Amino acid sequence: MPHALASRATAWMQARGWQPFEFQQSVWSAQARGCSGLLHATTGAGKTYAVWLGLLDRLLNDPDPAGAARTPPLTVLWITPMRALAADSTTALRAPLADLAPAWTLGLRTGDTPSAERARQDRRMPTVLVTTPESLSLLLARDKAPQELAGVRAVVVDEWHELIGSKRGVQVQLALARLRRWQPGLITWGMSATLGNLDEARQVLCGPDGLPDAQPSVLVQGRVDKTLRIDTLIPPDPGRYSWSGHLGSRMQEPVVRELDGAGTALVFTNTRSQAEIWYQLLLQHRPDWAGQVALHHGSLDKAVREWVEAGLKDGQLKAVVATSSLDLGVDFLPVERVLQIGSAKGVARLLQRAGRSGHAPGRPSRITLVPTNTLELIEAAAVREAAQAGRIEPRHSPHQPLDVLVQHLVTVALGGGFQADALFDEVRTAWAYRDLSREAFDWALAFCERGGDSLTAYPDYHRLARDEQGLWRVPDTPQGRATARRHRWGVGTIVSDASLRVKYLNGGSIGSIEEGFISRLNKGDCFVFAGRLLEFVRVHDMTAWVKKATRNKGAVPTWQGGKMPLSTELADAVLEQMALAEAGRFDSPELQAARPMLQTQAQRSRLPRPGVLLAERFRSKEGHHLCLFPFAGRHVHLGLASLLAWRLAREQPNTFSLSVNDYGFELLAADEPDLTRLLDGSVLSTDDLLDHVLASLNAGELAQRRFREIARVSGLVFSGQPGAPRSLRQLQASSGLFFEVFRKYDPGNLLLRQAESEVLSQELEIGRLQQCLQRMAGQRLELVDLTQPSPMSLPLMVERLRERLSTEQLSARLERMLRDLEAAP
Repeated sequence: MPHALASRATAWMQARGWQPFEFQQSVWSAQARGCSGLLHATTGAGKTYAVWLGLLDRLLNDPDPAGAARTPPLTVLWITPMRALAADSTTALRAPLADLAPAWTLGLRTGDTPSAERARQDRRMPTVLVTTPESLSLLLARDKAPQELAGVRAVVVDEWHELIGSKRGVQVQLALARLRRWQPGLITWGMSATLGNLDEARQVLCGPDGLPDAQPSVLVQGRVDKTLRIDTLIPPDPGRYSWSGHLGSRMQEPVVRELDGAGTALVFTNTRSQAEIWYQLLLQHRPDWAGQVALHHGSLDKAVREWVEAGLKDGQLKAVVATSSLDLGVDFLPVERVLQIGSAKGVARLLQRAGRSGHAPGRPSRITLVPTNTLELIEAAAVREAAQAGRIEPRHSPHQPLDVLVQHLVTVALGGGFQADALFDEVRTAWAYRDLSREAFDWALAFCERGGDSLTAYPDYHRLARDEQGLWRVPDTPQGRATARRHRWGVGTIVSDASLRVKYLNGGSIGSIEEGFISRLNKGDCFVFAGRLLEFVRVHDMTAWVKKATRNKGAVPTWQGGKMPLSTELADAVLEQMALAEAGRFDSPELQAARPMLQTQAQRSRLPRPGVLLAERFRSKEGHHLCLFPFAGRHVHLGLASLLAWRLAREQPNTFSLSVNDYGFELLAADEPDLTRLLDGSVLSTDDLLDHVLASLNAGELAQRRFREIARVSGLVFSGQPGAPRSLRQLQASSGLFFEVFRKYDPGNLLLRQAESEVLSQELEIGRLQQCLQRMAGQRLELVDLTQPSPMSLPLMVERLRERLSTEQLSARLERMLRDLEAAP
């Protein structure tokens, strides 16, 4: 290791009483050699200073930059996935600068940056800029981008595991490809805490191995002895039968007891609706905690979220009920405990949330799982075993999303223009487009130039043109300037259903709620939001106006995309726990608590386990029930249920109702189905799988819904200017019109194909579905005939009944069913 590096970085740490870890020194050594890389280490292990101190030394020693004596131009970009994390990163990066590079300046540029600060940066960029993928794309779209960004020597991407699997990660890949074109020696580092496919993640960030002129890159794994405790809050008498949410409210008092005996704690839920409910449950039980317990999720007003985050950092709050909005690496040092309501559904998510406690080297982390049904007790034991074994889920980059490419072409055209051949070569250095064909690239370019084959007659979609030098640019015309404005307003790949601001009649802002929920309310209806009971008054100017309610109850808003599927790694671990129960081993507290349910399942049916496909059938007044338990997650089970129902009905006409959960699915048939093809395995064939899946589902409607997002990302549909968003109805109408026009007049449109591909890969997980079918075909089928539903099949029936019964009706129905089930021998 170079002496100068050791003296700078080590001395700076030693002055604060710290000794560098071995992995930090490994990063410094790699950076001194000019290597890029990925650092993977546990949350709170010291990743930020490992990457930052080494980069500082490398850049200060390099004769090319101005060094520490005077202020260099923009030299380092630090990319974070969250605005809140950007502010925290800025604070962490600033500390060493005063001692090691006092002349360097540090700035923050996100969507929240005030216009005055952006104007100052426009006059002179700071040496180090902390930003987000969207703000970086906006910088690339400035006409002086080549001059402003060509001097960037290093890029750091924080929380890479959060970005890699999304289109935002593809945005980062394309931005890095652009920066490397301007600066071939660019050093790129990523930081991650929870990834299963580390070598692939490194190549996605740093560029595929073997590319001509590629910078060398390394993988550094930080192994720091850090205590992680994963335990479970065991419910009293979980019973022999259970279903989704069955134990939820019964865990209210045990959760309050845990919080009462702890310091500052985070209580994580998987959905915003759950967060609202649990915030109310805590205050109902302990009204004296008002002001000490807070709520945090992405739909709350920014000022509210910032107040909560500040209260956490200062240790002024006893507990915060939160969603994934607090998953990432914001440092809340006072947090001692984390509670997870329900299953985390994945090993990586559990570890990420556990790391919010003891978020510093040497401090222990603890997460307590709070099951909301008996099967989640088994998941709790499984996730602990999987976490201790390091079985973490991989995350893969999207493959060739053309909507992101179309957006990027307009960005680069605004940022100085491009030559098609050179940009094609550049784009192919990004992992997501490494096998992009020239035909697909030319299609995307033609789509930007004239709107493809079906929009040629409409000038609004003629976004690019070649200038006299042969560069593709956005024309400097009234139409071109309008294109530029719309593009900059719409840059990014984060899309969600249109939201309405929620405000009191006196003007106070509360947050935002999806338009679909508000549209179902009538004047005077009450709902719970931001921990408050509100009465709906009216909608005006994309704002839902409310007042404080005088009633005691109200509906809880629902948001799209709430339920997360069980990961493959965790599903396999659950089956291993089932096998332990089958062998009579109830060693863990969780299996002991679930023992009555597991033994009832074994007595009345069979226990699912590795190598066995359990199927149950029985008859009721509703019809003929067939339940299968592949343990592949709800997304895959939806595709499987639809596929098997379609294949069975093709041989023997029948009507099926479907129900799915993470463990299996139910086919409810009007007539008894012929199961010959299930018994011989032919119904599980992967032949013609793609065609059969598309035929079995309402694929056209699914693709149209997915196309709505693609249309926004690609710039076909304008979401509205800041402060004046278009309504959901307008966006649906616009994207729906394009969808139908393309289907009729431009059937080869690649954005249509992308919509179908994303439905299959993301909503139905077609790859996982195929693997599941192959695994099921190789398993031993155990078909059990029942007279009544088993503990495994009852939750599937409840899922279906929830869709058509009110809460009161469902409770009464379940009470009758449980009486019959418990009375059975």
